[in-house]
Formats: sequence, C-alpha cells, structure tokens
Amino acid sequence: MEKINQKITTTISNLEIDKITNDRKLVLEPLVNFIQEKVATNKDVNINFICTHNSRRSHLAQIWAQTMAAYFNIKNVKCYSGGTEATAMFYKVVETLKNTGFEINKISETENPIYAIKFNDNSQPIIGFSKKYENEFNPKSEFAAIMTCSQADVGCPFIFGAEKRIPITYEDPKLFDGKEIQAEKYQERSLQIATEMLYVFSNIN
Repeated sequence: MEKINQKITTTISNLEIDKITNDRKLVLEPLVNFIQEKVATNKDVNINFICTHNSRRSHLAQIWAQTMAAYFNIKNVKCYSGGTEATAMFYKVVETLKNTGFEINKISETENPIYAIKFNDNSQPIIGFSKKYENEFNPKSEFAAIMTCSQADVGCPFIFGAEKRIPITYEDPKLFDGKEIQAEKYQERSLQIATEMLYVFSNIN
C-alpha cells in the first residue's frame, strides 16, 4: 500500500462498500474488468473520466481513482479527466477535497486555474484543470472513457481513440449550488465516488 495521508486514510477506512447495490456493481463491473485485463498483461491502465464541463464529477472521479490505485498499490494506473467543453474546476470541488485531507495548491491564476493535488507530501501531484477530453494532456488511444454524466454519455456516443467506453453516471452536485445544503451534497457526491472507486480497485488482483 502506498502511503496516503492519515486524514484521507481515515476517510477511506470509513467508506462502506457493502452498501453498494448489486445493480450498481453491475455498472462498475466493466471498469473492474478493464483494469484487471491491463494489470494481468502488465500494461498501462489509462482511464479518462468524462463529463460535460469537466468541472465537478469527472475531477472527483479522477482524483479518487488515482488515490485508490495508490492505496492498493496497483501500478501503472494513470487517471485523467475531460469534458465535451472546457470551463473550470469548480471551487467547491477543491474545497471538498481539501476538507477530506488532499493537499491542493493553485499553480495558475487564470479563469481556468490549474491545481496540483496530492494525497501525501511526497506523491506525484494529480494535475487538475478543465479541458476537453481530447486535450493534448490526455491519452489519445488505449484508454477507457468513463462517462460520469448522462448528458455527456448521450451527447458523445463516440469517444475517438477510446478502447472502451463505460457509462458510470452520477447526479450533478451543481443542482445544489447556492443552497444551504451545497457543502453537504458535494461531500456526499465525493464520498459516493470514493466508495465506488474503493470497490473497483479492491477487486483488482
């Protein structure tokens, strides 16, 4: 197990994968299979999480998937995110992850900021910023495209270069922006995604 900082480790230890329904496990199974096949043949595991604006769910999924790969010491996993359009990584996602224990530094002060996100002091940072899924920062082939929102899933029936396209959609926490329960709902979505990524990577041999 690669060292994850104590606060994030505590969060992970409190996640309840036994509460994931059988129907949801069926949704996650193709991602488990994709990762397992790559690991079994000692190939890079490239995963690009895609939603419409690459601002919320796709970033949460990218960061939690990369963290869980490290948690289970699964090598050669490289997680990315993208959108059908570029906007900005939403500040509440940054705030939610910071509260969970991630070290996040803003390294670019633009309308679309760039963040360096770490799960321990010495980990290679996960670079977070909003981009289209085909951006040069992302892989061009031999990757799984994980559709994290139904709008992108329907609007993008074909992802060029994707080896596999897997819909794993989540409710958009944006629905609660400006409401009293906003922080609670962002945390709820983050933990749901964390729980499902924990389940996925715990099933890799």
